[in-house]
Amino acid sequence: MASAPPLPELDFDAMSAEDVLGWAYAEFGDRLCLTCSWQKQSSVLVHMVAELGLDIPVIELDTHLFFRESYETRDRLIERYGLRLLPPPELITVAEQHRQEGPNLWETDPDRCCHIRKVEPLLKALEPYEAWISGIRRDQSPSRATTAKVQWSERYDVWKLHPLADWDEKRVWAYITVNEIPYNPLHDVGFRSIGCIPCTRPTRPEEEERAGRWAGSDKLECGIHLDTPVGGQ
Repeated sequence: MASAPPLPELDFDAMSAEDVLGWAYAEFGDRLCLTCSWQKQSSVLVHMVAELGLDIPVIELDTHLFFRESYETRDRLIERYGLRLLPPPELITVAEQHRQEGPNLWETDPDRCCHIRKVEPLLKALEPYEAWISGIRRDQSPSRATTAKVQWSERYDVWKLHPLADWDEKRVWAYITVNEIPYNPLHDVGFRSIGCIPCTRPTRPEEEERAGRWAGSDKLECGIHLDTPVGGQ
């Protein structure tokens, strides 16, 4: 893995989300990408990038196990903002995964399933880039509480940018409402965090935002935001 290249000494944490995006585009240009899985953070970042007039390509983290509503949200965002959506990363079919790994791998070894359907495709998709914009926030779960707005990822050899790191869930919804941004309708029926169909359930009001992901297990992350490999990597 490459060591982190030098960056200007800036107080990124004091910068607004828009300022982080503007700085990143000026710094990395066409070596910068945005990943989306069509949750509310995707809606915010897509709108923000469009408002700033930044030509940033979008990588869809499609596992082939998304809810219908997630794909419909993607299509609405494409229609409204004219996204430059890149061809999806190469991924084996669910049927082929059943043959290779056994049926319902998401139940028997969810880390391995996430590695096959998320981490491996993302590793390939990020090869042409030096920086990657993601929508994770510190308040989503304990595993994200120390997320920096700009950090080096040894695993992917890219700078990871989290413009919304210091936003809370209320601020995300306020931004969506004020700007009338299309968003995933599953959020309206209790799905505060949305992933793959087999591993996502609605959350109760007293639960953390991501409690509906891999419910009943101690799994908190799919693995793409961890620099420590998991799941048979």
